Amino acid sequence: MKNEASTSHADRHVRLFGRENSALAYEIRDFLRRSVVDFDWIELQSNADCQRELGLPVLDEIRMPVVVLPDGERLFEPSVRELAHKLGWITQPRLKEYELSIYGAGPAGLSAAVYAASEGIQTVLIERSAIGGQAGTSSLIENYMGYPEGISGAELAERARQQAVKFGVDILLLREGIKAEFVNNRIRAVMADGTQMVARANICATGVEYAKLDLAEEDRFLRKGLYYGAGASEAQMCKGEHVFVVGGGNSAGQAVVHFAKYAKRVTMLVRGHGPKASMSKYLSERLASLSNVEIQVNASVQSLIGEDCLRQITLQDNRDESQQTVDTRKLFVCIGGKPNTEWAKDTPIIRDDQGYLITGPDLLNDGKAPECWPLSRMPYFLETSVPGSFAAGDVRHGSVKRLASAVGDGAMCVTFTHRYLRETM
Repeated sequence: MKNEASTSHADRHVRLFGRENSALAYEIRDFLRRSVVDFDWIELQSNADCQRELGLPVLDEIRMPVVVLPDGERLFEPSVRELAHKLGWITQPRLKEYELSIYGAGPAGLSAAVYAASEGIQTVLIERSAIGGQAGTSSLIENYMGYPEGISGAELAERARQQAVKFGVDILLLREGIKAEFVNNRIRAVMADGTQMVARANICATGVEYAKLDLAEEDRFLRKGLYYGAGASEAQMCKGEHVFVVGGGNSAGQAVVHFAKYAKRVTMLVRGHGPKASMSKYLSERLASLSNVEIQVNASVQSLIGEDCLRQITLQDNRDESQQTVDTRKLFVCIGGKPNTEWAKDTPIIRDDQGYLITGPDLLNDGKAPECWPLSRMPYFLETSVPGSFAAGDVRHGSVKRLASAVGDGAMCVTFTHRYLRETM
């Protein structure tokens, strides 16, 4: 690729071969789909399959999954990072110091990157997994302005990525920050690979992670029947299946609607008396219209059962604590989680009791800034307790958990970034 995928990721076709219920194969499929890469998934079940598809005689002697790249090169049991590197998406930062570093390439981070770079700010965007954040896993977003027929979260994010690259943003994928410090009006972030990112200002748009079920067998079945998020890449593999989705918000509702196109039956498990009041009306009506969808209220998952992969789950009726065990090979968890702010624990950045970053007026107590605030001016709106460090999107205390709000946060952060950069020149 020309530079950090200056063209669309979709112009490269990948073939992926593997076994059913392979955790790594799922991880690769999910990454490719969220990156809007056209790919074929070919399941191998026998030596005959292996010989026919790969020209290799013995299935058990192959390190699976196998990825065949557009140029014909084969990767055996590759990590997502290795695959991304082969596709030309792992790049090094061009500058030793940027004017703005943005952490998280969900809607808020992408919006900030587009607006900042278009206004001439030297910008780097760092993402620890795939572009798009949680929004990137949505099969169809129908209530975002300008898309009357709807658009997938992955496609929307890919368009934003292309815009950012066009304006000169450096995008660093599969990079995770583990430590941050603020020194001499700079943020210095140490990445998991040992590299350091230095910038005069930064925007945290790291979002939130889906919560876990806190069950004994959860790690064992992860990506082997149990999935966090909407799992849109798995929908076509749910034909004839009874699929369960945990959650009552928009992300869970979108997942149910998408799975209903393929699965024999989809059950939405809601802990309370019904879907959240925050669920969009159009989505509630869509769910009610689907004949193969049921909503089971006052329900929670109590146990996961299976050997090599998930085969059954035990459900509890929270009203009388009665339980039943049902067969399923697909359980998707789409419930609210915790913000990705662990990196801030050793910094002066103030978080609320749930870990969300507190910004702007919410930092004030009786009109006074917190003791750690070093400037005579008050914090800008969306600015954290560290000057020049901003927060946007779901990671921010008091944010509205909507796509349009996250995009607005990102754009607004750029306005205050300009002010901060001018005052520190």
